[in-house]
Amino acid sequence: MDQRLEDYIQKHISEEPDNLKIIDRRTNLRMLNGRMCSGHIQGRLLKMLTAMIDPKNVLELGTFTGYSALCIAEALSDGAVIHTIEIDDELEDEIRSNLASSQHGSKVRLHIGDALEIMSEFEPDFFDLVLIDADKRQYSAYFNKVMPLLKPGGFIIADNTLWDGHVTETTRHSSQTSGIMEFNELVVNTPDTEVAIIPIRDGLTIIRKSAESLSPL
Repeated sequence: MDQRLEDYIQKHISEEPDNLKIIDRRTNLRMLNGRMCSGHIQGRLLKMLTAMIDPKNVLELGTFTGYSALCIAEALSDGAVIHTIEIDDELEDEIRSNLASSQHGSKVRLHIGDALEIMSEFEPDFFDLVLIDADKRQYSAYFNKVMPLLKPGGFIIADNTLWDGHVTETTRHSSQTSGIMEFNELVVNTPDTEVAIIPIRDGLTIIRKSAESLSPL
């Protein structure tokens, strides 16, 4: 996105909460891949989508430093919870510190470990909303594992699905680009789903599971 357009958008959307400004700045200063932080524009969109869906149980794959989890938690009603999974145990202290800095941190349940393994702990039809933002090479595996856990009528939001435009290239792809492309083909060809892509930042795909869908036994 053109920087002038991004600056304009930031001035014409809801203000970023102060604690999230601090998390975003600290993430970009401390982390090698600081741009992975959702940031102001995408963060406000995640909050808005969460408020519209009004989920009771949310799953996030890929916590990073906790920014997106807190954006979602900000919109959760009383009693609702977001379970977030991060594979990098070296980030745990940073995540817990960031969660503690927010009045919404108590709505977040942090799990450290492999997402595909931890997801086996949840019952079918448990989640109303899932955010996928972890290892791009595993997106298809995440999707296949998540679908039975998602209630009929539930939503999946997948980040980075345009992968800086690399999905349109016809030359040799990296394993991450190939993972995203495979995922995009998988979801659009999955029965009983609706799919839309928002070309914000690196691409945000929204998937709705049909309300008539039945999870396999």
